[in-house]
Amino acid sequence: MTRRKVDTLVIGGGQAGLAISEHLGRRGLSHLVVERKRIAERWRSERWDSLVANGPAWHDRFPNMTFATVDPDGFAPRAAIVEYFEAYAKQISCPIECGVEVASLHKQPDGSGFVAETSAGTIEAKQVVVATGPFQKPVIPPLVPAQAGITQIHSCNYRNPEQLPEGGVLVIGAGSSGAQIAEELMRSGRKVWLSVGPHDRPPRKYRGKDFVWWLGVLGMWNAEVSSPSTEHVTISVSGARGGHTVDFRKLANAGMTLMGMGKSYTDGRMYFAPDLAKNIAGGDENYLSMLRAADAYVAQENLDLPEEPDAHIIGPNPDCVTNPLFELDLAKEGITSIVWATGYALDFSWIKSDIFDERGSPKHERGVSKEDGLYFLGLAWLTRRASPFIWGVWHDADYLAEIIKAKTDRKK
Repeated sequence: MTRRKVDTLVIGGGQAGLAISEHLGRRGLSHLVVERKRIAERWRSERWDSLVANGPAWHDRFPNMTFATVDPDGFAPRAAIVEYFEAYAKQISCPIECGVEVASLHKQPDGSGFVAETSAGTIEAKQVVVATGPFQKPVIPPLVPAQAGITQIHSCNYRNPEQLPEGGVLVIGAGSSGAQIAEELMRSGRKVWLSVGPHDRPPRKYRGKDFVWWLGVLGMWNAEVSSPSTEHVTISVSGARGGHTVDFRKLANAGMTLMGMGKSYTDGRMYFAPDLAKNIAGGDENYLSMLRAADAYVAQENLDLPEEPDAHIIGPNPDCVTNPLFELDLAKEGITSIVWATGYALDFSWIKSDIFDERGSPKHERGVSKEDGLYFLGLAWLTRRASPFIWGVWHDADYLAEIIKAKTDRKK
């Protein structure tokens, strides 16, 4: 196996890795990006076929490149996003090597840098940027045993309705992925049950502006995490079919059955918490609070934006909310599949360093870890709410690149 040396090693060739590569390159800093498979691999192989971006193309991009084939107010499909990142890598002449997987990373014995053991040999680096993103290890709660005789997949392995066996589908988790997958399955003719937990439910558009615009002018993109619970808020929003507000009442009225959070499974029966009405009400309040904040901003700034009084009207709860199910006999209901839209956990077990908390998250300050020369980029709430999003990670990368440059200049 080969052994080589680099100044800065960037691990990950997705949006975070490309963003830090651009900013390092701008500063004339030598670096190498390694990617375990292909550029934007998770967009290629860990997303469903019909997925589109959850933000409009004018927003969900890097500042210095637009989408060539997507209307600015449209929502980029998965293939266009992959093409965008490939084109971006070429635009910035990113020094990336694909098909290189990092098996372990540890500090040099003398503390002078790091050693990465990879599928392409050993790489020694003075500093390392871990840009592997927030979607690392799919989480499936250990509720339904594999021998239960029902197909179970995580949302990262879901592709389309035809992939699943005939029959009803139970979707666990009503964030953006769960809500969109459940709606797609229902529109394909499947009978669908959806387990809904606590969530934020922003309006897709209000008073002529997309909700991402409102997050910007209201300062919400710059919100900093205030507690561990804030870090894990589930957001349900959709860019599907031109973009629309996720409304669980409409889904229920169209035939979907809603339940509370999944609790347990015994002898073919799934049991749910009695929290559905509370969770729906919490999502409604999040929705309405954004409308109120937007209205206040319009008045404060004297903006000429059309009023939308009907947007404040919340319809009556459907029967499945007022008379919720607390248990479900899967076989009796004809449910043959479960899609677990239950998120991801971080997995930094390959990094041999004592810098992680009890949840496996790195201890850092704005991406600068407690280990000298080791940086993290692209994680949720790294610096603020925008951090894991395309344009947010670009700005975080600018900050880290400046830190790396200052460190490099001091050693000259």
